[in-house]
Amino acid sequence: MQLLLDTLQHSLTLLTAVIFVLGLMIGSFLNVVIFRLPVMMTRDWRRECREFLELEEEPQAERFNLLVPLSRCPHCQTDIKPYQNIPVFSYLFLQGKCAQCGSAISPRYPLIEAFTGICSAIVAWHFGYGAEMLFALLLTWCLIAASFIDIDHQLLPDSITLPMLWLGLFLSLFSVYTDPQSSIIGAIAGYLSLWTIYQLFKLLTGKEGMGYGDFKLLALFGAWLGWQYLPLIVLLSSLVGSVIGIAMVILVKKDRNTPIPFGPYLAAAGWLALIWGDEINRLYLNTIGL
Repeated sequence: MQLLLDTLQHSLTLLTAVIFVLGLMIGSFLNVVIFRLPVMMTRDWRRECREFLELEEEPQAERFNLLVPLSRCPHCQTDIKPYQNIPVFSYLFLQGKCAQCGSAISPRYPLIEAFTGICSAIVAWHFGYGAEMLFALLLTWCLIAASFIDIDHQLLPDSITLPMLWLGLFLSLFSVYTDPQSSIIGAIAGYLSLWTIYQLFKLLTGKEGMGYGDFKLLALFGAWLGWQYLPLIVLLSSLVGSVIGIAMVILVKKDRNTPIPFGPYLAAAGWLALIWGDEINRLYLNTIGL
């Protein structure tokens, strides 16, 4: 084991390859999180509402969490065998169909697995062997899960954002990505900046422009990277969000009043700032001649 760790420490290429494979496997688990976590949250909310209203408990449902039941085909309910659940490769081998009933499997599953593997490899290549890489990988995986949940349900789970926010503050004590002062100010400024925009937009239009999960997500990035990166993250997320939103209205004929989740754009911008924030800032300053 020690020999393997020493080899990974001194071979960036091998480290990146190993982390890519690990990312593929984590991506498979993230597919489970993306589907099951909102269901678990909904069940908890229903149970809490029934307790508050003093209603009878619902019939005991099948145990359902991130580990049980085993993954199964949504059409025929056949359990998926381990060899049928190898990230990306099983989908290609089965030609995108269930081995039992032949129903089509959404290509989204292997795409998320591949995307997670690629992002993980980029993190490994950028940071190299060490604590920065390990924590950046954890943040990357959480951002992917939160982003796709937000796309599906317009919801950023507190069970993902809040622990990562606290972890960012904790890491600042050891100056992993930033110092404690920048981290604390970043968390406060990240939350209050979007909260202020939300309140002003609601005051002027009577509508809610974003959700509280977005405030917590920007606070998360402030805690991890420091307040200095918040303008870059907001600028990048707004730019990407505007371009994609306009494209969806023009090309997909999406109703302008249809809510578009802002979380994925914030997550993408924050991840880019984590990896290439210094380079992007230097490029911007050189462009404007500073």
